[in-house]
Amino acid sequence: MALKYAFSAYNKELMARVVGRDLSISKKQSVEICKWIKNRPLKQAKQLLTEVIAMKRAVPYTRFNWNVGHRPGMGPGRYPIKTATEILALLKSAEANAQVKGLNTGNLFIVHCNAQKASTPYHYGRQRGTKMKRTHIEIVLQEQAKKEEKKKEKSEKKTEKKIEL
Repeated sequence: MALKYAFSAYNKELMARVVGRDLSISKKQSVEICKWIKNRPLKQAKQLLTEVIAMKRAVPYTRFNWNVGHRPGMGPGRYPIKTATEILALLKSAEANAQVKGLNTGNLFIVHCNAQKASTPYHYGRQRGTKMKRTHIEIVLQEQAKKEEKKKEKSEKKTEKKIEL
C-alpha cells in the first residue's frame, strides 16, 4: 500500500520527512502541538517539547480549548506529555533522515507538521468495547539559509542595480 502524503511540494534534495502511522495518541492534542511547532527551527521545537514533557511550559490550545484552564502568562493550555514524547521522537527521526541526506542539521526548519485521525479499533472489555485513539503524523523539515546570508545577498543585488544605473 502506497502512502499518500499531505505535503505535495516535497523536494528530495532540500527536505527530509518522517511519517508516524497509527500512533496511540490523541488527535486533538496532536493538532495543537503541530500548530504550535510549525514554522519553527528544529532546535527550538525540540527544546519546547522537552519543556512540555518536564511540565515547565504549557502548549497553548487555540482550537480544542473547551473547559481548558488558563496557564500563567498565556491563555488556555495543557501539558500533553505522551503526545509531546511521541512527536519529539518523530522530530529526532526526521533529523536523522536529514543528516543521512547530507543536510545541515543546524539550519533545519519545520515546514510542514500535520496530524490526521487514524482508524479507531475497539478495546474489548467486560461491559462494552471502547475505541482506541490513533493518529497519523507527518513532519517535513527543510534546510534554509541563515538570515544574515539572505541580507547580504539582498544588499549585493541593490548595489549591483545602483552600479548599472
